[in-house]
Amino acid sequence: MSKLATAFRSFAEATARYSGKPAAFLTAALIVVVWAATGPLFGFGDTWQLVINTGTTIITFLMVFLIQNSQNRDSAALQIKLDELIRTTRARNSLLDVDNLDEDALERIRENYRKLAHNKEEEARQSHRAGPRVRREAESEEACEEVKEIDRELAKASADHADESAGKDEGK
Repeated sequence: MSKLATAFRSFAEATARYSGKPAAFLTAALIVVVWAATGPLFGFGDTWQLVINTGTTIITFLMVFLIQNSQNRDSAALQIKLDELIRTTRARNSLLDVDNLDEDALERIRENYRKLAHNKEEEARQSHRAGPRVRREAESEEACEEVKEIDRELAKASADHADESAGKDEGK
């Protein structure tokens, strides 16, 4: 990594870390109070308003980039950690590439997980009426069906993604 990238990373991390602390908020609030208190001295004029508007706009503009940099790095690190957990557990490895799917595919998969969660809640409510063996069999069958549906969605979305990638490669 270049010296500039390393310096920017350090600066972005420090800024994001300190801007989220109570002292940063109190400093910003104090600046606004001082600005408001100076209003009568400047007759609440256009220049007086321009000072706070310009200052807050510049700070906001710069903070967006610094915080986005920190969030991108945090998201990438979290994704790597989740990928490693999926890879090393008995979870389905087909979920490793789920972040490359389009919004429609993600929503269908999300809906399947919602159904699975809802079915688990229903089964828990009905478990008082059924015996343990019947409950386990019903849960197992339902979970298998939902997992198969999720796998079908993942396979379909992955195939669509592969087709899109192949089309882009041919166009180059």
